[in-house]
Amino acid sequence: MVALAEDQNMSSLYSKHILDIIVCPYCKESLEWTSKGAKCSTCKEEYARAASGALDLRLRRKKRCQLQFELGTKLLPRSGFEFGVLQNNPIPEVDFSNTKVPYHLSEELMSYFPKAKRKASLMLDLGCGATIHKKVCEYAGFEYVGLDYNSPKAPLLGDAHALPFKDNSFEFILSIAVLEHIRFPFVMMSEVYRVLEPMGKFIGSVAFLEPFHGDSFYHHTHLGTYNSLQHAGFDIVQVAPNEKWSVLIAQSSMALFPKMPSPISEAVVMPLYVLHKIWWRLGSFVTHLKEANEKNRILKTTGSLFFVANKPSLSQKQLP
Repeated sequence: MVALAEDQNMSSLYSKHILDIIVCPYCKESLEWTSKGAKCSTCKEEYARAASGALDLRLRRKKRCQLQFELGTKLLPRSGFEFGVLQNNPIPEVDFSNTKVPYHLSEELMSYFPKAKRKASLMLDLGCGATIHKKVCEYAGFEYVGLDYNSPKAPLLGDAHALPFKDNSFEFILSIAVLEHIRFPFVMMSEVYRVLEPMGKFIGSVAFLEPFHGDSFYHHTHLGTYNSLQHAGFDIVQVAPNEKWSVLIAQSSMALFPKMPSPISEAVVMPLYVLHKIWWRLGSFVTHLKEANEKNRILKTTGSLFFVANKPSLSQKQLP
């Protein structure tokens, strides 16, 4: 009777689908639900609930992780890779035109959101914060799973370096402005790949020329973003600069003039922003540099990057 009551208590917080995929972040074995939270059936590690009521699956002790890197290989394919501004997906799976979306999710990025394939399809909002992406993800047909390291509004607390989920649990993973806050980004990418289903989609953004903020570790260039995705095993669809979030606007609103209203801080740097665009436009004529084009200007001066990637199918993974 006690065990049944404990199971019912947890099911009031999480659906059966979510409870079925939660595992111990150390040994990846199943959990036993207790009156205080959960306990690993194998290593006996205990996980209590946070003050918010969310199950706290963050690491309690050190965990060793090993990754291998193959040196001497080329990063980009022989055919090259287009790091241009993100364009609308010509065949979007979901129509968000009549849906209110968070301001930092661009129309172009939203056009790559997948539609849930099954009634029980799960998606993970990694670094979910206050779960502001929940409505748009549910609109696409997914059951929402939000995980964050320390947000009091997160449904689950956990570490992106050791995700507390079974392999191949999610059809879609979203991670907005999180990767720069990860101490070991290659480990996070490997974990995302592990818990994503074959043919699942990984969409997100990462800081580039934004100022240091919130204990950010590694702000990514376009090549760095591509490299970390490739190392994990993803098929990379897009790595694109955020055209609407330039370094000048990012720096002015986040560092140069903190707490200043955005319209005012943007107005302060607007003359310089316009001048630099004119100079780049004239650059190809004045300096005769082939690199002085609009594509390179945006790529070299963006505050952040978008990315879209897929986990290959099992048959694709077996190909030489």
